[in-house]
Amino acid sequence: MQLKVPASFQVDETMQLRVSDIPAVPDISEEGDDEKARSSKNRRKAPRPSVFARISAVLGPRLAPLVAALAPYVARVKPYARKLRPQYPRPGRADWRRWIPSWRQCLGGVLASIGLSSLLLVVAYAATDIPDNINSYATQQDNVYFWADGTPMARTGWVQRQAMPLKDIPEDVRWAVLAAENASFYSDPGISVKGISRALFRTIGQGDTQGGSTITQQYVKNVYLNQNQTVSRKFTEAMIALKLDNQMSKDDILEGYLNTSWFGRGTYGIQRAAQAYYGKDVSELNASEGAFLASLLRGAGLYDPTLSSANRARAVERWSWTLDRMVEIGKLSKAERAKFTKFPEPLKSNPLYDTGEQSDYLVELASQYAKKAGNISDQDFDLGGYQIYTTFDKKRETQLTAAVTAARKKALKDDPKNAAAAHYGASSVAADGRILAVYGGPDHRTQGYNESNATTVPAGSAFQPFVYAAGLEHGIHKTRDGETTDVTGESLYDGDNKVLLTTPEGFYWDRNGKRLAAENDGERSYGQISLHRALALSVNTPFMQLGMDTGLDVVRSTAEKSGLLSSSFGAQVPALSTGSATPSAIRMASGYSTFAAGGKHTEPYSVRMITKNGTKVVLDTPDASRAFGADVAEEVNSALADSFSTAHPDDVPSSQAEATRSGSLGQVAAKKGTTQDDTAAWYVGTAKAVSTAVVVYRIDLSKSLEPLPLKGIAGTTDDSVPYGIWSGAMSPLG
Repeated sequence: MQLKVPASFQVDETMQLRVSDIPAVPDISEEGDDEKARSSKNRRKAPRPSVFARISAVLGPRLAPLVAALAPYVARVKPYARKLRPQYPRPGRADWRRWIPSWRQCLGGVLASIGLSSLLLVVAYAATDIPDNINSYATQQDNVYFWADGTPMARTGWVQRQAMPLKDIPEDVRWAVLAAENASFYSDPGISVKGISRALFRTIGQGDTQGGSTITQQYVKNVYLNQNQTVSRKFTEAMIALKLDNQMSKDDILEGYLNTSWFGRGTYGIQRAAQAYYGKDVSELNASEGAFLASLLRGAGLYDPTLSSANRARAVERWSWTLDRMVEIGKLSKAERAKFTKFPEPLKSNPLYDTGEQSDYLVELASQYAKKAGNISDQDFDLGGYQIYTTFDKKRETQLTAAVTAARKKALKDDPKNAAAAHYGASSVAADGRILAVYGGPDHRTQGYNESNATTVPAGSAFQPFVYAAGLEHGIHKTRDGETTDVTGESLYDGDNKVLLTTPEGFYWDRNGKRLAAENDGERSYGQISLHRALALSVNTPFMQLGMDTGLDVVRSTAEKSGLLSSSFGAQVPALSTGSATPSAIRMASGYSTFAAGGKHTEPYSVRMITKNGTKVVLDTPDASRAFGADVAEEVNSALADSFSTAHPDDVPSSQAEATRSGSLGQVAAKKGTTQDDTAAWYVGTAKAVSTAVVVYRIDLSKSLEPLPLKGIAGTTDDSVPYGIWSGAMSPLG
């Protein structure tokens, strides 16, 4: 049965709904939207630039030839790539399995990553240029030192870098370096993929990119880049090394590396290193010496055996390994290796630096301070170019050196046997902390340490002013719970010999169970004596008791605030007040300058300004700090002035004589210092706000570091050698 549809419901196929037949409906949107739509339609019709066109636009015209060369090959592969484009999520899989890539997809991803990485490396290689400017090592300069008046004092370096042709460097020395640093140098492409990977891993994991560099990479770092251990610097280094390896011969790269590497002791290049460590040209080195120098390339501060026993152990181990490695790579026969069983000990100091002049001690002192105060690394400082303006006064330095030299010559003439072990340390320090002069020793080449900076012998009775200042500033305690009692210059103490020392609890007992007694020089007794007078006459017993009453911890603290180093103090026992501390001449002069500065102390310094290429280097300069009150400083200075007037009345300047008669502060304040065992003799004093300390002692360095009795080398009370040096250095006093 067929269903019949009424004619009125039959659809005429020709009466389909047409958009054009629909009456126009007014557009309720803004005209601007219509314009935007038309504009958008037009943009979609515009041809889209190709991938390579967009890459060229980004990378610039320099890579246009490379992009153009790759374009045809990419165009051929593109249709196949579209067909092979994997469908994801994977059809025909259900649930979570739709999202698991197939092995083909995984392999495709790996290959794509490799291809993209290769492309990026090619682009990076093409975009990397070898820099035109080399690092400052090539224009390395001397470091110039100036006197306080601005005139040149000394130069260091020569400059300490001298390029040597590779042919003049023995083959055994060359291969010692290659065996230690990069045995595959002549066959590698200039980089070590394994080393770079290890460095990148360390950067990500530990922040350290060192290790694994080829000699070409190290040469690039030395000459073109900096020493910053960053991923970007390491990547740039690798790209330049690859390009350099294609443009330079291996011999040229090796020659450049050997002439620019840092070997310590202020030297760049293997020629200066050979001179600094062995006193000869590189052409005279053997494989054993070359193996040691090769170890320094890992860090001279860790492998210079003269710096510490640990350094020596590392150097010996590395030296032996390098020789064995030369045998392993076939560059040294076993028979030749057997000849080198003893470590080739280098010279103790750099002969290029030491001239033996007194200025060498000044340079050593100033360079140490400059690097510390200017935050300059050893390596940067050795590159040179610094102008160091010191605080050293040329006239005072000349006078001090002449005075010590004369005393030394006289002692060697009068008593050559005992004078052979005599040592003289001296220094002048201004009240504002400036080190004006030092005497470091007779010859910097034969005596590597500075006698003005040595902490070897006790201060003895020259320490008494610090005990006096502590008592005046802080007062004393006669009972543990009692109130503090003030002391003055007129306070009386027992000045007799062998006075028993007391504490707030009673008598002081030593470790042997005996009561300890204080002793005076020459076992002389003075009865009741004022502290002012006791200091003027250098009486020991009152100050030993004053130290107990004030507190040995307070005495030590006062001395440290005045300039003495905490490292110079030993056990906190009554002997501390008799000068058991072992300050250097510089520190002793600095301590007395605190009295001249009204109780304010400024740490001693030897450099006032540093410049490099016309630019000032920021210095951490010391500031003055209060050690004790100005009234305390005035009283101590007054007692020291009386000490000088009493001991040397004939040398008192007329101005001081007038000041003494009027009761005002004199111009010269000084005193001697002796020790009970006669191992040291001091004279320390101030004139015109400059304090000078002189010490004479005996030590036979060939036997031990123990001080020996002076045996008359320091003179007598009436003819004191330390005072003779002091007065000569300070002349004129008035």
